[in-house]
Amino acid sequence: MLSQSEQANIENEANKGLYLCLFSIHGLIRGEELELGRDADTGGQTKYVVELARALAARPDVAQVDLFTRLVDSPDVSGDYAKPVERLGDNCAIVRIKAGPAGYIPKEQLWDHLDSFVDNAIDYLQAKNRHPDILHSHYADGGYVGSRIAHVLGIPLIHTGHSLGRVKRRRLLASGVTADEVESRYNMSRRVEAEETTLASAERVITSTSQEIEEQYELYDFYQPKQMVVIPPGTDLTRFHPPVGKEWQTDIAGEIGRFLKEPEKPIILALSRPDARKNIASLIVAYGQDKTLQERANLVVVAGNRDDIRDLDSGAQEVLSDLLRLIDLYDLYGLVAYPKHHKADDVPLIYRLTAFSGGVFVNPALTEPFGLTLIEAAASGLPIVATEDGGPRDIIANCANGVLINPLETEDIARGLKDILLDWEQWQTRSTQGLRGVREHYSWEAHAAHYMEMVTPIVEKRTEPLIREPIVRQAMLYHDRAIFTDLDQNLLGNPESLPELIRVIRENRKCASFGLATGRRLDSALKVMKRHGIPEPDVLITSGGTEIYYAPELTQDTAWTRHIEKQWTPRVVRRVLDALPGLVRQEKSEQSRFKISYYIDPEKAPSQEEINQLLFKEEQSVNVIFSFGQFLDVLPIRASKGLALRYMAATWGIPLDHILVAGGSGADLDMMRGNTLAVVVGNRHHEELSQLEDIERIYFAEAEGAAGILEALAHYDFFQQCRMPAASEH
Repeated sequence: MLSQSEQANIENEANKGLYLCLFSIHGLIRGEELELGRDADTGGQTKYVVELARALAARPDVAQVDLFTRLVDSPDVSGDYAKPVERLGDNCAIVRIKAGPAGYIPKEQLWDHLDSFVDNAIDYLQAKNRHPDILHSHYADGGYVGSRIAHVLGIPLIHTGHSLGRVKRRRLLASGVTADEVESRYNMSRRVEAEETTLASAERVITSTSQEIEEQYELYDFYQPKQMVVIPPGTDLTRFHPPVGKEWQTDIAGEIGRFLKEPEKPIILALSRPDARKNIASLIVAYGQDKTLQERANLVVVAGNRDDIRDLDSGAQEVLSDLLRLIDLYDLYGLVAYPKHHKADDVPLIYRLTAFSGGVFVNPALTEPFGLTLIEAAASGLPIVATEDGGPRDIIANCANGVLINPLETEDIARGLKDILLDWEQWQTRSTQGLRGVREHYSWEAHAAHYMEMVTPIVEKRTEPLIREPIVRQAMLYHDRAIFTDLDQNLLGNPESLPELIRVIRENRKCASFGLATGRRLDSALKVMKRHGIPEPDVLITSGGTEIYYAPELTQDTAWTRHIEKQWTPRVVRRVLDALPGLVRQEKSEQSRFKISYYIDPEKAPSQEEINQLLFKEEQSVNVIFSFGQFLDVLPIRASKGLALRYMAATWGIPLDHILVAGGSGADLDMMRGNTLAVVVGNRHHEELSQLEDIERIYFAEAEGAAGILEALAHYDFFQQCRMPAASEH
């Protein structure tokens, strides 16, 4: 039993450091054997907060860390989750607070019980002899709790969102969940309002990358740039480390080696989900077209697990089928390994195997918000080649261990790989610099150090209070209007005016979504956008209306894919049209799963009406689109730019008379007909759009391209009244 003086000495010693409280309400959280993947609520966030608590508690300037979560007392889960306090170390603990029913419930059902959590957590803190110096909330529910406690006790709040409701809503809509279902199942409006409240309350908001700030938090009314701080999450350096020399003796090494004629050659490693956005096909093309790469290295593509490709979803099927087709096209047998199975514990081994071979890790994704695999590779001693979009910019700047490439140019991918593989001295330098950079920037020790550099001045009141800019709340929770334009004919018809249009769109992005609708494929559209500095739109309709993608990660709308694929038999369409005079199939780069494209010579080819009749005789229900006097696209009957636009409007709940559509050719006709507000830009294709001249809701701009769209924004008073002007105003 300690005497009173001894207890006082211990408390005085403890008070020399900061007392930090973390709030992560949902999921099943415990110190050991985390049940990651048990459900949607017990994933990366639960691991993150436990590791963060331990990393902070290990510092000499921290006296105590308490991680607050919900107490769960149920026979359906381990009794560990019913312990009110679980020690994680001498000065670190999980504190479980009662709130709502005793059993485990998902986060979407917690909202009605969070005020009880707040009151019980305050009672717990008031009973201690010391209040926390900092509260740190995680996710929207934690943000709600943290905000309330911060206001009651007058303690500064730090917040980490992990994911955001506005972005999550888009992903759910893209998967086919209706807006009403999103609201009823996910309580999305309450979540978004909780996020707004948290942003209005927090002293600082921690994000993983600067891109996360620009593309996600900027959508919120209470977003304040000065509030945001980039501190990347820590990486487990006991799991990811340089090779020890026994990597070739593992089962996964044997699985990879059986594909290769010369398994001892350096490895070019790609590791990702079989997702089109990961751009694996471009990597294989880059490798297949470069004999030097084939001579110097093997290519290893680890793209998920599969027994039978036919059992995968359609997107993964397409990616893996492309992989096999390209390997065959370039005759890469014996040079490329694509193992069917790997375990989670194999991943660190695969990195080390690649490092041991003197190889390189490559991430050619079209967009990469963070780039965790790049950090894991660097921690394993691997130099990296990565897309210049998003998080990799920060990682390579911090680690100086690799090369940024344009993922849309296969020659640039090959160039980056050769820069590393053909210079052994530089390889070693990059490997060493990567190991050092990970320790300095991406270890848990580094994360905790950056964290304390941020919070200590706030606690000691050495920083200026956050001056919050005046906030104007939007009338609606989600966007209530949108601008859609074609890419080539409209947006780029007057390049000089493009920067001004981009500025206006950015200024109004909290109320208006920005969308592009193009006949180009996704990769082709992204190339043009990159070349002209066009920011990623909120909605990208590609391949003539057959594909829809959403920001910030180019999430494909799979519900739209399922909707349009019915009655689509492209082999029959090709058989009928390939034999016709005046029709020549366009290059493979212009074809896609739901778009068959031809060059058409109107002098020699049948009329569009005759083509429709020929296809009808073969029982083909399709949409035939003629544009620019020289292109013919055949799409599923349910697909077109206009149909995709209306699907998106219905899904997002935006009235058609609040959507401004800009067009310039016949391919844009069905976007502009009907109840949308429309503008035909000055550089239009007159013959194809002549039938629109007598339609009241269509404005014919004098200016070309982007300047014509700006003219229409003023004509319709789009960002204010958003209406057809009265006759006297014309």
